[in-house]
Amino acid sequence: MKLKGVVLGVLFTIVIVLTGRYTYRLIWAANLSLNEAKVDVFIGTNPDFDAVLSAVGPYITRMSDFKLMARVKRLNAFPKAGRYVLEQGMNNREIIDVLRSKNEPILLKFNNQERIEDLAGALARQIEPDSLTLLEAFKDPEFLESARVAQEQLLSLFIPNTYEIYWNTDAERFRQRMLGEYKAFWNKKRLKKAKAIGLSPLEVSALAAVVQKESVKVSERPTIAGVYLNRIRRNIPLQADPTVIYAKKKMDQDFQQVIRRVLYRDLSLDSPYNTYKYKGLPPGPITMPDISSIDAVLNAEPHGYYYFVADPQRPGYHSFSKSLSEHNAKRKDYIKWISAQGIKR
Repeated sequence: MKLKGVVLGVLFTIVIVLTGRYTYRLIWAANLSLNEAKVDVFIGTNPDFDAVLSAVGPYITRMSDFKLMARVKRLNAFPKAGRYVLEQGMNNREIIDVLRSKNEPILLKFNNQERIEDLAGALARQIEPDSLTLLEAFKDPEFLESARVAQEQLLSLFIPNTYEIYWNTDAERFRQRMLGEYKAFWNKKRLKKAKAIGLSPLEVSALAAVVQKESVKVSERPTIAGVYLNRIRRNIPLQADPTVIYAKKKMDQDFQQVIRRVLYRDLSLDSPYNTYKYKGLPPGPITMPDISSIDAVLNAEPHGYYYFVADPQRPGYHSFSKSLSEHNAKRKDYIKWISAQGIKR
């Protein structure tokens, strides 16, 4: 009897030790294998438990342990969509706590998009909705009516910047967020400046897009904006080459083509975007104007210039003129220079 008691005692001790070791491994032991300190895990909208397992599976060392602990903590019953950050050394309890309640926002960035279709594609590479879903939401007639914009002006609603936003934000919530950011951007100070130059915010964006396409030099943009405002006040066509380039791309349905030189035949293109043929601003922005370009229009330099042309002596900059004769002389020098470079298109 004594021996039997000793044996049972030993067996009981072994069971306790093994159970303790398993419990420790299940709850406290690290269960991630990462090649870096942190990894982002993305779980799509309306997930089931299999979606969670698929997302974390490549990083879990002991999947059976994770599944058991997930069921104990009811993660399997209430999986959640979002972006979750897992860190090297996490145990099952920590992993599950993250997946249950720590959906982390991303820093979303966009700029320099030529069309709303390009923007939708750029966004779809950063957030969950695909480009088609985003595009349909942006072009929805009810949304356009509520935002008080025409489809051609739609790009104006998106102010290039960095935004903190949840990865699984749907298209409808995203467009409302951007509309809110647009309204916040057009504060009393900017609205007052727009009114002072006789333009609406949408018209400012349309002109800012032209100014941005004309020069990569931020310091020069207020001067260029001043030229165009002078022409608008005198009812002179803008005659902006970037609008002709946009018109040609749009008519050809080819926005991948590279056009470095506007030809005389291009100036007769029958498009509302061709500001050689039609007076005033184009129907909408020919690119997404950045904040510096918008502010360049709102703070346009007052001067007496009505013309400008690229300056061969200062690459990237322009030479400005008050008279057509002066401009034509400078333009002749520029054409001679660009031809010498072998640039035919």
